[in-house]
Amino acid sequence: MKIVIAGAGEMGSHLARMLSGHGHDITIVDSDQKLLSEVGSLADVITVEGDSTTFATLRRASVRRCDLFIAVNHEENVNIVAAMLAKKLGAKKSIARIDNNEYLEPNNKEVFIDMGIDYLFYPEKVAAREVINLLGHTSTTEYVDFSSGKLSLVVFRLEPASPLVGTDPGASEEDDAPLGYRTVAITRCGQTIIPRSGEQLAEGDVVYIIARQDAVSEVMEFSGRSNVEIKNMMILGGSRIGIRIATELQSEVNIKLVDYNADKAYRLAEMLDKTLIINEDGRNTEAMLEEGLANMDAFVAVTGRSETNILAAMLARQMGVKKVIAEVENLNYINLAES
Repeated sequence: MKIVIAGAGEMGSHLARMLSGHGHDITIVDSDQKLLSEVGSLADVITVEGDSTTFATLRRASVRRCDLFIAVNHEENVNIVAAMLAKKLGAKKSIARIDNNEYLEPNNKEVFIDMGIDYLFYPEKVAAREVINLLGHTSTTEYVDFSSGKLSLVVFRLEPASPLVGTDPGASEEDDAPLGYRTVAITRCGQTIIPRSGEQLAEGDVVYIIARQDAVSEVMEFSGRSNVEIKNMMILGGSRIGIRIATELQSEVNIKLVDYNADKAYRLAEMLDKTLIINEDGRNTEAMLEEGLANMDAFVAVTGRSETNILAAMLARQMGVKKVIAEVENLNYINLAES
């Protein structure tokens, strides 16, 4: 498949690395030569320097012959124009990253389809929804519904108390009795293992389990960690993700949202009437403790800086917060954050 990616930032470079190893012909477009050089050194891609909203640049990227065009520049308007032009020039399918939830409303989506854009995605909305799902399943590190909700992928790290430690996940497949779940993968020491008969699960393994809806509760108990009801939560960062999480949960959970920018804090206070807004630097340990961090059931760090999110999450974990979630945009930090 020939794929053209407009935008060589964090998301564009991540997509290029993911897709380039699967036999796809990848071209990445950006006006910043430095970003293109960095992507080119990490993945097998063709780079094109230029503005993705101009006909000349899109033609140089051979958009007319591409199967998929993905616009993931930082500017929403740039992505919409680039995706629209790419489709008009011959791209078979065109996708654009947006930052406005209004565009995803059913009546408005039709407008973009008429313009030639096949699909819009809003990463912050996806991230907020994932955080809310994780808060509802506090023993997991990932939880994804699919097949119209009939099945769920549940991911968690095995604690010492887990009943799965020392068991053989492959043995259940040989049993004639029907099961409501199946272990499909294990991550151990940075390697992914597809379980076979004779493979034993160990403490610290990250297990991936597919479960029917009627078996999800049973699977949750396997982590060795008890489920916790979230009553008090602190959000660090008044980002779009933080605002969306607070908006959806403030009627059910006592929420404190911390942001260091005074002007933003005032705006958030007007916007989120059931959320307590605190103007404070989340890196100030004493201030966070004074605001009751140690008494929280959950802590979510969603500032614009991965480093701040990881450090704040580590502090929350040390203070005994039961569920800690950090937004990590720098891919190099993911393994560090998980450890």
